[in-house]
Amino acid sequence: MSMSAFVNLLALAAPIFTLQVYDRVVGHAGIGTLYGLVLGMALVLLFDYVLRQARSRIMQTIAVRVDIIIGRKLFDKILSLPLRELETKPTSHWNLLFRDVDMVRNTLSGATAVLAADLPFAILFLGLIFVIATPIAWVYLLILPAFMFIAWRSAAAMSAANQDEGQSTRSRDALVAEMINGRATIKALALDQSLRPLWEEKHAENIEKAIVRGGKADGYSSMGSTLTMMTTIIMTSYGALMIIDLELTMGALIASNMLSGRIMGPLNQVVGQWRTFNNFKQSIDRVGELFNTPSERLESELQMSRPEGKITLDNVSFSYTEEGQPTVNKVDFTIKAGGIHALVGRNGSGKTTLVKLIQGLYTPTDGRVLLDDADISQFTRRELADWMGYVPQHSILFTGTVHDNIVQRVPNASDEEVLAAAKAAGVHDFIIDMPDGYATDIGEAGNSLSGGQRQRIAIARALVGSPPVLIMDEPSSSLDRSSEQELRETLRELSKNHTIIIVTHSPILLAASQDLVALDKGRVALIGGAEDILPKLFGKGIKSESKTAGDKNAEAKPAAKGKSATPKPAPTKPTAVPQQQQQQPQQQPQQQPQQRPQRQPQAQQQPQQQRQAQPQPAPRPTPQAVQQPRARQPARDPAAAVVGASPAKRSVVRRPQAQQAVRSTTTPPKK
Repeated sequence: MSMSAFVNLLALAAPIFTLQVYDRVVGHAGIGTLYGLVLGMALVLLFDYVLRQARSRIMQTIAVRVDIIIGRKLFDKILSLPLRELETKPTSHWNLLFRDVDMVRNTLSGATAVLAADLPFAILFLGLIFVIATPIAWVYLLILPAFMFIAWRSAAAMSAANQDEGQSTRSRDALVAEMINGRATIKALALDQSLRPLWEEKHAENIEKAIVRGGKADGYSSMGSTLTMMTTIIMTSYGALMIIDLELTMGALIASNMLSGRIMGPLNQVVGQWRTFNNFKQSIDRVGELFNTPSERLESELQMSRPEGKITLDNVSFSYTEEGQPTVNKVDFTIKAGGIHALVGRNGSGKTTLVKLIQGLYTPTDGRVLLDDADISQFTRRELADWMGYVPQHSILFTGTVHDNIVQRVPNASDEEVLAAAKAAGVHDFIIDMPDGYATDIGEAGNSLSGGQRQRIAIARALVGSPPVLIMDEPSSSLDRSSEQELRETLRELSKNHTIIIVTHSPILLAASQDLVALDKGRVALIGGAEDILPKLFGKGIKSESKTAGDKNAEAKPAAKGKSATPKPAPTKPTAVPQQQQQQPQQQPQQQPQQRPQRQPQAQQQPQQQRQAQPQPAPRPTPQAVQQPRARQPARDPAAAVVGASPAKRSVVRRPQAQQAVRSTTTPPKK
């Protein structure tokens, strides 16, 4: 402010110089006086340049410091907000907050800040006019209230117009962000025809709001310019009359006109700068509202060493809205340390929400989540992330190299830890085949990689640091069968000293789990050992690997006890034998021994082929086939509500055995 005071004081030199030249040099031919005045003005110009540059540097320094401080605090604040708070607002809102920091910086270091510093000195210039040109000073007393009224009206009108335009701009930017995020889907499905009307509607609305705002701004700015010109005309005309009456000198009139520019200029700029002022105020309000939002816990209330991995959900409930139905409703169970534990259920049953509650990303509306019998709400986000590795349902990578993405959780991880995590995730082999290996740039969000490769890197990222708890949400959704089997073996090995929680519908991963929790509409429908739950959910098609060996031994016993053993069919064609047996019984002794088929002459083969080509009547069922009992339909299983299919449909894999048994009864015995 003091620098601006010196700059504005030096600005008085030009009007005073003009006054002295017209009144003393021109009227009295004072050449020596002119030389002195010119020399003095040269010094004034030099000091004015130095002071203006110094003021500019000072303002830029202040703006940079404000930008650094606010930008850093804004970044930390956004990352410390609860996940639910981040999800309630669109992406464009968070982008706008960082643009608000730019608005604050530009306002504090640009023309708006200079105007705010120069505006108070208009009173000084007005006082000087009263000193050197008192007869015409009353003109300013009449014009200034009009300027103040226009500035006040423009402030109210421009504030509403700027808010409407900003809202339409954010709506348009939200659509643009969705289009950019889904650009692959838009191109693949040719969605441009359906998105174009939405874009045109939002873009047209934004243009309309901008035109309305621009029209109001131009109107008030034109009124300010008109008042400025009117002030000059009135003051010059009345000043001429005062000169004729010898009450005012010509130099005083010219100096007053120069000083009027220093007065009317800032006032006219105030009318045109209200948009900037309003945007600055809105930015400050949004940033201030963000800083007033409660953050997650930043300091731990309890110091605990590396946990073992026991997780307890104590009557946990969660709802996304206060009025809506709970997504997780009174869930109560315990996951013991170690082993593989699976969460299954229909889409929308609350599996992913429950996983986020276990990680502490969501705060339960009722109940609590315990880690080794300690409430996780006592720990910071950093501590929970160190103890719980997480593979999300949709693998998200960031711009950089493969190595950068793997070590993001643990930036100081050693190369040995990175290699161990990559090998455990099955990603090391294809990384070393890349041109630059672990230093390969994967592009924006890992777009240069396939979905399976991104998912494997996400698994490796979760394994770095060897967290005691590993949580994976559909970890095999983008993996092929062989990779899925490799992942199963990796999880089985890791489960020896880690607690692994997986959300999956994969039979391969479910068969490797020890415990299973089935959810339905946010509640626990089934819970227990996988060897007991899997048959209830999927029939006998999927069995837990813990009982596979015992089941195979039971099936290998001879069927002498006579209950359900199926005889092995003869190595003949299952469809041709019954037809020939019923229609051509006289040829049976010739056709049964097929170990050494004899070639027949071509003439002898043609009648036989013609007989086979003729339409055959439907074979009658043999007595053995009629007496074959029909398979009993199992009763409706309550677990079908969890997986969405009846047991009869899920046991369709057993039908070939039943058909094989029926056909074997119609096959004649060998002689």
